Amino acid sequence: MMPFAVALQFLTRLPVRLRRSPTASESAESLLWYPLVGLLLGALLLAANALLGGVDVILRAAVLLAAWVWLTGGLHLDGLADTVDAWVGGFGDRERTLAIMKDPACGPMGVMALVLCLLLKYCALLVLLADNQWQLLLIAPWLGRCLLPALLLSTAYVRAGGLGSSLTQAMPRLRLQWVLAGNALALICFGWPGLLALLVAVALLLYCRKLLLVRLGGTTGDTAGALLEGFECLALVVVAILLV
Repeated sequence: MMPFAVALQFLTRLPVRLRRSPTASESAESLLWYPLVGLLLGALLLAANALLGGVDVILRAAVLLAAWVWLTGGLHLDGLADTVDAWVGGFGDRERTLAIMKDPACGPMGVMALVLCLLLKYCALLVLLADNQWQLLLIAPWLGRCLLPALLLSTAYVRAGGLGSSLTQAMPRLRLQWVLAGNALALICFGWPGLLALLVAVALLLYCRKLLLVRLGGTTGDTAGALLEGFECLALVVVAILLV
């Protein structure tokens, strides 16, 4: 179960301690478990929503969003901010974009992206919960963690020596394809919310992959995080608009 523990430790703030350092193969196999970690995050959000059932929906949506950010440690929000800063400040230049992305400081465009993303998530959650549409609490983090390995599976990693580089070199490609296909089929069982979220995920992946290939020639860890956050936000908004 080392690969699952690696995935859980990397993607969440849950108290997971590894008895030893994982091998390169175990780290790569952790990608197989990303969807399950997303499903676990969604289950925790559903449990929190049930516990807060008597709380006014305005406050409940805010608490759930705060819990969502806390459970993930804001890992992918950081990637979103870095990506937006780099994309705007890079002026179309590959090396400049990558250099800005490595800068730990968050610029004004990154801050604006974070504010807009969290605001849209909150408003969409408020609309969905007011209509008792709880499914996206489970679907969004679950499918979002499917997108990470899907991007790495389909797109070259551009930073030599980075974490993503070692993952892509040793990833179990065939098994990963089967895992992603199985999760996609399972999502359809949720009816229109699952199907809409899946369509949003596929469309966003294809669109962002095209942009990444044109600008960078591939992906980075930050752009993968930005894709995940962008999907969660867009899926919540689209379902809130179309199904409520």
